Amino acid sequence: MTLSLGSINTVRGLMQRHDLYARKGMGQNFLLDQNIINKIAESADIEADDYIVEIGPGLGSLTQALAKRSQGVLAIDIDLRLKAVLEETLADYSNVEVVFQDILKTDIENELIKAFELKEIKPYKVCANIPYNITTPIIFQLLKDCPHMQSAVLMMQKEVGNRILASPGNKDYGRLTVAVGCFAKIEHILNVSSNCFYPRPQVDSVVLKFTPNQNPDYLQIDEACFHKLLNTAFQQRRKTILNICAGFFNQDKSVVKIKLQQLGLDPNLRPENLSQQDYINLLKEFNENRGYYQR
Repeated sequence: MTLSLGSINTVRGLMQRHDLYARKGMGQNFLLDQNIINKIAESADIEADDYIVEIGPGLGSLTQALAKRSQGVLAIDIDLRLKAVLEETLADYSNVEVVFQDILKTDIENELIKAFELKEIKPYKVCANIPYNITTPIIFQLLKDCPHMQSAVLMMQKEVGNRILASPGNKDYGRLTVAVGCFAKIEHILNVSSNCFYPRPQVDSVVLKFTPNQNPDYLQIDEACFHKLLNTAFQQRRKTILNICAGFFNQDKSVVKIKLQQLGLDPNLRPENLSQQDYINLLKEFNENRGYYQR
């Protein structure tokens, strides 16, 4: 019989049996609320023949919901202490494969092929309550290194989610907003209270859905220079884009002003007022003669 993980007493008993405690350094807060778990799984739009990748399965509560809906689930976690726990909670799910390794050092698509003995990689979906301490690296790994991923439903700290969703002019709008927006369309799914976890974290959470949708113009610019521009701009939020561009591109302000106006940008705008496309256009305009813009 499948062990239900919706009760705090059940979870406490499970952890005590396996002499397990949550590691704060790993961002381990286990989701209990079955209603929330089902909403997360449903938002992934899983078909019966889909393969799912889960990062950080924890005690297996979301894993169970994903396994019920899919062809197979590959769960990846770095914490070997969870092995015996997951063997118990996932005992009734023969379509789940668990591997223990560092997600940031994992070739996800290769692991998926190995786990289910696929002849070649197939389109798949990601659905996970990811470790909050490595949220940003995981997001970029999924969006940049997983070309066959159809979508990713990810739960993260609400503060980080707000930054990703922010619009130009908003106080939360920044480098992360622009950078992630170059790779995906982002949708807000639901907010999750800290009361839904054990142990209870100090922050609330949010679930976002990422659908790969790379800006074609982004493929034409130098990625390293683009991120350097974003870092420079958002570290100097109080400066105008006129002053930022003059310094970053080492060009006279009078020349910079003309180029900005040609791009339809007010030279007195601040970094948080520019859209993702504006930053791409800046790099194309100013760097095309310095080897950064790939025609």
